[in-house]
Amino acid sequence: MAAKRIQKELKDLQKDPPANCSAGPNSDDLFHWSATIMGPADTPYAGGLFFLDIHFPTDYPFKPPKIQFRTRVYHPNINNNGGICLDILKDQWSPALTISKVLLSICSLLNEPNPDDPLMPEIARDFKINRAKFNNTAKEWTTKYASLDK
Repeated sequence: MAAKRIQKELKDLQKDPPANCSAGPNSDDLFHWSATIMGPADTPYAGGLFFLDIHFPTDYPFKPPKIQFRTRVYHPNINNNGGICLDILKDQWSPALTISKVLLSICSLLNEPNPDDPLMPEIARDFKINRAKFNNTAKEWTTKYASLDK
């Protein structure tokens, strides 16, 4: 059942990809995908291309996919290992969600960090108390790790 659902989502993604995102299987493994997200305009992540790994569990869509950034990101809700603190990837998961909706939610998280539920408390503190420092560091990391000009 999971494979059938994943194939349907892949078809839908190819037909109608979410804005600034792409995703698809790595080689022949339908349960392991790579995704890209363009840094949202008017954020410190603008101009960056961020790579993510997606692992679908065998009981998908009843369990959420495991998604991790491969590109380093300075963000209160993304840790140094690429882990993402996003409720729909944990306790707010619903089988009605699709990978397309999840990628859009991750884009929204880049656009609007949630410093009140941080994986990285010191980055959340910068975001809340010293936004200019946060923006500068996030821009520097985007240039260093996610720049399209490499």
